[in-house]
Order: sequence, then structure tokens, then C-alpha cells
Amino acid sequence: MAISIRKAKRINELPPYLFAEIDRRKRAALARGVDLIDLGVGDPDIPTPPKIVEKLMEGASKPVNHRYPNSAGLLEFRQAVADWYKRRFGVELDPVKEVLSLIGSKEGIANMSVAFVDPGDLVLVPNPCYPVYHIGASFCGGRNYFLPLTKENDFLPDLNAIPVELARQAKMLWINYPNNPTGAVAEKEFFAAVVEFAHRHNIIVCHDAAYTEMGFDGYRPMSFLEVDGAKEVGMEFHSLSKTFNMTGWRIGMAVGNHELVGALAQVKSNVDSGIFQAVQEAAIEALRLGDEIVEPSRKVFQERRDILVSGLRSAGIECEKPRATFYVWVSVPKGLTSAQFATRLLDEAGVVTTPGNGLGEAGEGYVRFTVCVDKKRFDPGVADVGAAESFVQLLDTLPVAGAERDRGEHYPLNH
Repeated sequence: MAISIRKAKRINELPPYLFAEIDRRKRAALARGVDLIDLGVGDPDIPTPPKIVEKLMEGASKPVNHRYPNSAGLLEFRQAVADWYKRRFGVELDPVKEVLSLIGSKEGIANMSVAFVDPGDLVLVPNPCYPVYHIGASFCGGRNYFLPLTKENDFLPDLNAIPVELARQAKMLWINYPNNPTGAVAEKEFFAAVVEFAHRHNIIVCHDAAYTEMGFDGYRPMSFLEVDGAKEVGMEFHSLSKTFNMTGWRIGMAVGNHELVGALAQVKSNVDSGIFQAVQEAAIEALRLGDEIVEPSRKVFQERRDILVSGLRSAGIECEKPRATFYVWVSVPKGLTSAQFATRLLDEAGVVTTPGNGLGEAGEGYVRFTVCVDKKRFDPGVADVGAAESFVQLLDTLPVAGAERDRGEHYPLNH
């Protein structure tokens, strides 16, 4: 007889996972032979640059790399991170005390709560957001207080709206710019306000900066650590995943305040055994080459962004043209919820998207599109298959968000 298995309370208390239903619908559509256009996942489809792959193959052939690595990361990798931060942002980092390797930034973000969140501690989390911010806190018994990101506030959290008594209780604040899912960006004034807020209330600031290298039209997003005093209150999580098309390689870094970095390193030394050193050697090469290998991808994503935004606007669908990230945050048509719009796109046009409410209650009324698919898959002008045409035809049948559309007009690109 099988034993009675009981999951941990933290697992049973997880909110319903909307994306499991999306995956189920995707599988059902594929089984019906639907030609899917997957604009739902933030996973670059462009291959990792050959120079990085070659470095991995070279490193994999070295017997010294076949043994356990240091969980903190090769000093050479941490030095490469410090050198890249100096070149890219003008930020000085001590590679020994202020840089830590991560098995992808997701792992570090989750383990940050293990290092600092005790049961009952309050964590300030943007909404909508990358779910790991609040799930990590919940797993450790923390309480999450959500900060709505609204169009009226340029999708920046309103720190002044946080009740003073809650700000005094807060242990940690998560921010993420350029932002997933909204595509919004933040400038120095906002980051300076965050530093002041953190100093005033003794709060740890964690900045997820995974998309700083995915800026368009010449825009170069900044690091939180460029602001005076930032290193005194916080740290930044970065990743080679989106920057160098290395999502499957699982390598990233945490940088900043040496006490915060040290505590996270202490957690990691107890729960993981580091990153395959050949991967770290390839990552060193990626950081050394920098924009030489990033710029071609940036141009591809910018072109796709322009095609998608133009097509959506021509159909009367409201959306901003993001200055960074490969996400387009789209207002749903009038009379539909986020889930209803995403369902129609999938069932009627074979287009996979992410409902905004799946990333937080404040995301209701929006759907997130990515541009991680070849432009031929969603540009009716060049598509060889019918899916893109079905996509446009469906959009043409939907009412505009908040207003009825003049059926004879197309919106200009600067709408």
C-alpha cells in the first residue's frame, strides 16, 4: 500500500498557476494541427553566438573543469563581471567581495529570500512582476505587499503611496527595469528616490537588471548601482541569458553590497555546487566581447518590435512601443478580460500570449507579447503560412480597448 503523501504547506498555498492552463491549451492546439505562433515566452530564439559556443567546447575538453567548481564562481569569471560593469556602467566592483556567480539569475532571486526573509517579514513587490520575487518570499514565510504598476505612473511603483507603518516594517524591496512584463524603463531620478527611500526605512533593495542590454533606438538603460548610495542599500541581479541568448546555459551574477552578496554566497555554498567551469569560461568570453555580439541580436529584436507594434496599432489595438526588453504590453480590446483575449488569440488565430493577470492582479486588462519568434511568423507581408494572416484577421474583428473603432481607419504608428 502506498504511503499517504502530504505536500509542504508552502506548496499547497501557491496561487493557481495560470500558465499551466496556457500550456494545456497549447498542447491541445498542436494536437489539432494548429500552426502556433508562440509570442508568450521570453526565451530568445536566436542561437548563442558561435564564439561563445566554441569557448564552451574548448573548456569542456579540459579535465580540470570536470570536477566540482567553487560555488561562488571562478575568480576569473567574477573579474570579467567586474570589468564588464566598469566598461558598461562605470561601476566599480570588487570581484572577490561584491560579485557572485549564479545558476541563472532566477536561482539567485529565489535564494535572496532564503538569505534574508524570516517568517513574518514584509517584502515590497511590484505588481505585475516576475513571480519569483513574491514566491521566494512566500516560501520563506514572508509577507508580500504589492505595489501596483500603472500606466498613469509610467509603470513605476509609487513609493509615496506605501503606508508609513508598512514601509517601516519592510525588509526588502524588489524593482526591475527595464521591466518584465510592461517593457517600461526607469531613469536616474527614480533610482535615486529608491535609494533615499531605502535609507530612510532601512530596506534592502534588490534590482533585477536582466534586460539592460536589450535597449532600442540607441537607448542604453542604466544600472541601479550607478546612483550614489545604491551600493550601501542594495544589490543587482544580472544574467547572460537574455543578453547573449544563453537562457539554457544557466549563468548569471549578483553584484553590489558586500554584506548582501556574502549572505547570498553563504546560502549557495550550502545548497548548490556552482556552475560548470566550462560554462563560466564561455561566459568570460561573452562578457569580453560585449556589444560586438549583442548588437546583431538587438537589431533583430528591434525590427520585430516595430513590425508587431505597427501591426497591432493598425488593427486599433492600444500598445506602447517599448524602449527596451523584447516584451510588448498590450491593452486588451473593449469588453474582454486578459484571459479572454489571450484565449481568443490562441483558439482563433494560433497565437500564444501571456495574460497580464497571470503576472499579478494589476496586470488585468493587458496581455504580454514577446518578439522571440522570427518575423515571418507574425508579419503578414512576408509570412509563407496562414497563421500570421489569421492573427491579423482576428485583430480586425475585435473592438478597440476603451472605444469603438472606425472600421475604415488604421491608426498611425505614433498613436
